[in-house]
Amino acid sequence: MGTTGVSSTAGPSTEDERRNVADAAGIVALGACAVWSLITATARAGRPEGVLLAVLAVAAGYACGRICGALLPMAAPCTAAFAGLGLALASPHAVPDTGSPLGRTGATAALLALSTGAACCAAWSTRRLPVRAALFLLAGGLVAAAAAVGSIAGVATCTGVLLCSLASVGMRHRRGLGLAGLGLVTGLVSGLALALLKGVLPSGLAASLEGQLTQHRILLWQDALRLTESDPGLGVGPGRFGELSPTVGETLLPDGKPHSAPLQQAAEQGLVGVCLLAAVFCWLLYALWRSARTTPVVLTAGAALTALAGLATLGNALSFTTVTAGAGLLAGVATARPWGDETPYSTTAAPERVRGGRV
Repeated sequence: MGTTGVSSTAGPSTEDERRNVADAAGIVALGACAVWSLITATARAGRPEGVLLAVLAVAAGYACGRICGALLPMAAPCTAAFAGLGLALASPHAVPDTGSPLGRTGATAALLALSTGAACCAAWSTRRLPVRAALFLLAGGLVAAAAAVGSIAGVATCTGVLLCSLASVGMRHRRGLGLAGLGLVTGLVSGLALALLKGVLPSGLAASLEGQLTQHRILLWQDALRLTESDPGLGVGPGRFGELSPTVGETLLPDGKPHSAPLQQAAEQGLVGVCLLAAVFCWLLYALWRSARTTPVVLTAGAALTALAGLATLGNALSFTTVTAGAGLLAGVATARPWGDETPYSTTAAPERVRGGRV
């Protein structure tokens, strides 16, 4: 195949090696997160169980997604979309309400965003146009479901994922550029939150953001920033933010979280914890880049994971096992090679399948 830039004999072997590198990078990143949480917990008398559970959920979801995506490339994400919708709507106790005004909203929006991404991935995995149209209608229904439960964040993220999925058709040969753009969006959201805390934003924009985020959340973030500055190396220890935050102590029915994954990592596990969290996200984008699936599937999954990263930066989405497992599942489905598809992937051309002598 001239478009792959490699010989037909060397192509599959080289591609398998690159996919193995991506898998090994994921093992290293997740393992480092688990080990560092144990180190900081030992040094600061913390409780690493929450971090270890999140790492286990991501790994288990990713493995399950790889298996199901290889066997059922269209049915697996479709089932995941319905399951996510059911968890977000029909089973409210599956995503427990913490009793605070910041509790369940972010997790519900995250589940709906991941479900939208799964529905769109399923749509791009079938060649039957009626089925594809029905699955895109399902994705549109998830936007309506987010509106029905009054989740503004859910409507915004689900709509963004759906639009990115539809726009991915025009980027079949530029998946790397698309994934780099998604990573940049995540960095900008994190930088915006930090700039708000540092007071470097224009007064009008800062006032608007504070009104949307609520003053209570800003106070939690400020506590997390102060704890980070007091011990940027090891942090205060996993699970100890609630003990040391004055704002949490004054809150009725607190959940002990700062409602921002990067700030929680910084406060409880130091700057190294933030770097490890970023490394896991970068690994997911790299694994998607090396995926054998078509570019629309890859960019759709990347958009859903980027939406989750934004919600986790501004909320408490990653504190729920259903969300972390769902993120791993979607990433696994989007990086799985469908059974019997031995065509090597190229960064310069979309993969093709040959069935019965017909491309």
